[in-house]
Order: sequence, then structure tokens, then C-alpha cells
Amino acid sequence: MDIQSQVIAIIAEQAILEPSDVTLDSTLEDLGIDSLGLVESIFAIEEAFDINVPFNANAPEESDFDISKVSTIIAGIETLVRDQKG
Repeated sequence: MDIQSQVIAIIAEQAILEPSDVTLDSTLEDLGIDSLGLVESIFAIEEAFDINVPFNANAPEESDFDISKVSTIIAGIETLVRDQKG
């Protein structure tokens, strides 16, 4: 399973939706994911990819990690995974 599919599956699980209901342009708000769901999604993503997401749940607007929509989350994770592999 590729990164995009895995991330969509994790986000869909948190939103209690089918992966097919999650589009690249979806925002977490569109999907009904609140701040707690976001934190749980970040933890699940970190565990799935063995990475550390630079995200401050207390100040998400100050994060370098763009959570504005699904596609930007995927792009950030792809970068983190690539950087980790060196």
C-alpha cells in the first residue's frame, strides 16, 4: 500500500468513513475530524510510518506541517518519510 492510500485509510478510520469518501481536497473539518481526532490521526500516522510529525496540537497554526487538507498532509508525510530514509 502506498503512502497516499495508507494516509487516506487512517484519516477515514478517524472520521468513521469509507476511504472512498476521503478526497485529496477534503479538509479535516469537511470530514468531521475535530482536534482530538486530529491528534489521534497524527499518532496513527506516526506509528504507521515510524516518523515524528512536527505538529503542535496546542498551536496548529504555528506548525511547519500543513494540515489544511488531505493532499497537504500526504505531501508532508511523503517528505518526512523520504528525509528519514536519507
